[in-house]
Amino acid sequence: MAKTVEQYTELDKLRHSCAHVLAQAVKRKYPHAKLGYGPPVEDGFFYDIHLPEPLTDAELAEIEKEMAKVVAADYPFECKEVTADEARRIFKEKGEDFKLEMIEQAAAQGQKISVVVDGDFTDLCKYPHAHSTGLIKAFKLTSVAGAYWKGIETNPVMQRVYGTAFFSKKDLEEFERLREEAKKRDHRKLGKELDLFMFTPLAPASPIFKPKGTVVYNLLQDYIRSIYRRDGYQEVITPQVFDVELWKKSGHYDKYKDNMYFTHIEERECAVKPMNCPSHTLIYASELRSYRDLPIRIADFGRLHRYERSGVTAGLTRVRTFAQDDAHIFCREDQIGEEIAGVCRMIREVYDTFGFPECKVYLSTRPERKVGTDAIWDKAEAALEEAIRSNGLPYTVNAGDGAFYGPKIDFVVQDALKRDWQLGTIQLDFNMPERFGLEYKNAEGGTSRPVMVHRAVLGSLERFMGILIEHYGGAFPLWLAPMQLSVVPIARAHEAYAAEVATLLRDKGYRLEVQSPDDTLGARIRKAQSEKIPYTLVVGDKEAQSRTVAVRSRVAGDQGQVDLAAFAERLADETRRRTTGLEARLTPK
Repeated sequence: MAKTVEQYTELDKLRHSCAHVLAQAVKRKYPHAKLGYGPPVEDGFFYDIHLPEPLTDAELAEIEKEMAKVVAADYPFECKEVTADEARRIFKEKGEDFKLEMIEQAAAQGQKISVVVDGDFTDLCKYPHAHSTGLIKAFKLTSVAGAYWKGIETNPVMQRVYGTAFFSKKDLEEFERLREEAKKRDHRKLGKELDLFMFTPLAPASPIFKPKGTVVYNLLQDYIRSIYRRDGYQEVITPQVFDVELWKKSGHYDKYKDNMYFTHIEERECAVKPMNCPSHTLIYASELRSYRDLPIRIADFGRLHRYERSGVTAGLTRVRTFAQDDAHIFCREDQIGEEIAGVCRMIREVYDTFGFPECKVYLSTRPERKVGTDAIWDKAEAALEEAIRSNGLPYTVNAGDGAFYGPKIDFVVQDALKRDWQLGTIQLDFNMPERFGLEYKNAEGGTSRPVMVHRAVLGSLERFMGILIEHYGGAFPLWLAPMQLSVVPIARAHEAYAAEVATLLRDKGYRLEVQSPDDTLGARIRKAQSEKIPYTLVVGDKEAQSRTVAVRSRVAGDQGQVDLAAFAERLADETRRRTTGLEARLTPK
């Protein structure tokens, strides 16, 4: 969601200014180009440009040279408010059709219209800028992609030129280093190399997890289940297809149907579930509840299906079929703070386990497309904000980005490459209990309406796994690695002892392979390293005689001979503590 003027940081202003410099350079080199808009984004900025000829890497390099001239000129950015007629005259003379469209939209909504001028260039803009072009000390155009104007498929296709800008060359160099590292860690590339998952045109945007990937997927579920058992969640299994009456009642049919799949069964219209929440209200309503029964915490790993356009799907991070670590808490209003505090503790614990030490918190308020009255939304937003404050969480308001049924708290982590990812969410919902008529018998003998808390920690398991692959660079920690150990006998004579080592460690629950000595010792060790197996155990005459293994750690290298029983204990300790090993692997250069 676009930032408001108040949310712009100094770096946002710099990058926004650099987007204008990009547009200025494009117009100098391609006077017939027509400009769209160019906002700052997470890692830089983009500008949408309509240009018949495709921009190649060579053209981007030439545009960068022209941008450098604009920066060197140190033009001040001069912003001024104009009337709609003045704006129309300015951009009609320039032949800027997309700008004229934006002017008409702003005028129709009664918005103020502003232009920004730097040197010989005038652009339509209402957002803040740096003082002058000379403050842009380091910038880089990174890529170009196609994008529909305003994201609407019937609109013209623009060329979206991406770039980034920083206050220093050092920061730009670090960005480029991390960008190159990100290419190496791309989960689509590593997923294929490590044989974790695959895709087929016969099931677009729907991943198939292979045996190794399925191990990781199931271990993620098992870990979350272990926390559920401790924290009093009850896991359920719900149908994947429901009559559309359920989705009409929940509000999904009206607000979300463009992202749903539908079918007909015995002349009844049905929908494949995109979310678990409506089915959980059916479970709650299936029996009489008392205030003493609350809170009731229901968890569900059910498979969900949501239609995503093919242009926005991307590996595991944007798919059409997935499962969430999804749960819903039905509680009394006086329990809201305590329940949200419990979820916050869970979220912090889980993120620490995976090596995400930093976490930003956003409070998302009512969107334009919503269900429920303003009075209910006022109540929900106030309750959620109070819960955040009482839990001592610093937060930023993300206006208008709530779910259609209630406001939410979103949790954003930073991975090893310093990229932000939104993972967990807590959504406070007064609307769905109202729509489904949920009740409980209160202490006074009457009935009251419960509050529904929607929450997820990892979010989509598919998306989280994609993020995790890149966070770890495919090198999963011991407890999560699909193959934990590779036992390498030096020669045929050592296969018997290798089998003995394998049996002992398998009996303790470890996932391992024994490599046949058909290839050279060096080649087999390299194979284990390329597959990112945490430990390689080499065994020969000395190891067989002394009941040891020669340990090679993926993180720490050669560990020498280690007593087999002692090594098994060490593995147990590392597994129990769920050590990430990130500190050793991800030290910044």
